[in-house]
Amino acid sequence: MEKDIHEILKMMPHRYPFLLLDRILIYSEDEIVGLKNVTINEPFFQGHFPSHPVMPGVLIIEALAQAGGLWAFAHAPQKERAAVYLMGLDKVRFRKPVRPGDQLILKLSLIKQRGAVFKMKGEAFVNDQLVAEAEILATLEAGKSEMED
Repeated sequence: MEKDIHEILKMMPHRYPFLLLDRILIYSEDEIVGLKNVTINEPFFQGHFPSHPVMPGVLIIEALAQAGGLWAFAHAPQKERAAVYLMGLDKVRFRKPVRPGDQLILKLSLIKQRGAVFKMKGEAFVNDQLVAEAEILATLEAGKSEMED
């Protein structure tokens, strides 16, 4: 089931310039696939690098983590839905640069869950080519969500 930006904004606390998801293409029990349109108007391109713009790798991983966090948040019991926090990254690899005009496809699948802790495999693609990958560990913090205000 797809989710547009309006639905993403209802679920995520992130806002411009740090929201790195534009659409959710697939949203199922064991995976999520998101899309990030990379444009020259992104604020980070002013300094990374003006004559040869490349999306910073940490932001590609952040985009993956946001998609995974959205998935974890939606699959958690209601009482644990306050916030999703990144706990760790393993097996991080960057394969190709991401440039303005690219569509970054963010695929995450659940490796395992123990309580409020989720381990996910994340892969980022441009034109069906793997550009980055990581194992992402995230946790949910119980309490009142900003989105419940």
